Amino acid sequence: MFLKATVNKNPKLIETAMFLHRKGIIEPDTYVLDLDSILNNGKLIMQEADKYGIKAYFMTKQFGRNPYIAKELMKLGYEGAVTVDFREAKLLGNSGIKLSHVGHLVQIPDKSIEEILKLRPDYITVYSIEKAKSLSELSLKLGIKQKIMLRVIDNNDVLYPAQYGGFYVDELSESVNKILNFKGIEIKGITSFPCFLYNEKSGRIEKTHNVKTVQKAKYIIENMGIKIQEMNMPSANCVESMKLVAENGGTSIEPGHGLTGTTPMHGSGKNCAETPAMVYVSEISHNLGESSFCYGGGHYRRSHMKEALVLENNHSKYFKVKKPDDESIDYYFELEENAEVGSTVVMAYRTQIFVTRSNVAVVKGISKGKPELIGIYDSLGKIVGR
Repeated sequence: MFLKATVNKNPKLIETAMFLHRKGIIEPDTYVLDLDSILNNGKLIMQEADKYGIKAYFMTKQFGRNPYIAKELMKLGYEGAVTVDFREAKLLGNSGIKLSHVGHLVQIPDKSIEEILKLRPDYITVYSIEKAKSLSELSLKLGIKQKIMLRVIDNNDVLYPAQYGGFYVDELSESVNKILNFKGIEIKGITSFPCFLYNEKSGRIEKTHNVKTVQKAKYIIENMGIKIQEMNMPSANCVESMKLVAENGGTSIEPGHGLTGTTPMHGSGKNCAETPAMVYVSEISHNLGESSFCYGGGHYRRSHMKEALVLENNHSKYFKVKKPDDESIDYYFELEENAEVGSTVVMAYRTQIFVTRSNVAVVKGISKGKPELIGIYDSLGKIVGR
């Protein structure tokens, strides 16, 4: 999906990834992250957000919850991290990363609430009265008052499977009145997901119905005398979408794929501000019939992978990739031609590294022609090699 864009805009990343594999420094099934480009992308997004008075948080799940990159993003001036689930919150929080937003998309389990409250997140999103009550009780125990966001939903919203939850906007007044009885928390924000999506037909990032729901929720809550500080509007957050966020009342964004230049818009051929900053490296394992097979482990079912660049005897060639069946384990990726066993394979597709079993190599200095391997991590942000 992003291979041609990466070859055109960041060929040094391709060259570095191939070099690291050929020298045996990285194994097959390794994502290589270009730190220089990630930070430059992050800077561009933050500068655009600043123009509109929008707070910029960052997401790490897409690039494997990597604490090193998170610390570098903090140095740029980002408010802090958005941790999609409680394990990511613990990893980053205990690594010294400021937690800006926890609990969206995954609610905090009851037995983990106190531990995460002690990490002092700015906001915690809740989906239910029960979770709000638990948060309040433990906040009072710790002597704090925790700011919360309410995730709101409506019947016409875009919702992804396995991500359902929140307060129906038509029942919001009743829910808010119940939450106001919990003295350890205070309602300060509203969120939904996804608020914006790339439209292939129009070639633009456009708002979803969720934005209307968030706006309606703000109107309802503020008419109850509660001032809303945060209108959190995630998804497709990149330079291109900042003006759209501001026009719709958004106050905070959460770039993830924007940081690596891998939103759907970046794979469309459009000349985006961000540079592709992530590739996947593998190796030809064997041939069978008219196909070759490279090592897997990095499959993501929404990857839209289409082709691979294979380096044979100092000559590179594009191969079509047969996407793995979602019902099967991705032991191998199948390429639709024979290739020399041991050859380096580079792909660039949409991924969420934290749901793979891949390694992650963080490299700086690529833009200066002096690549330096910072470290090798697992897909969940733990260091496994230097």
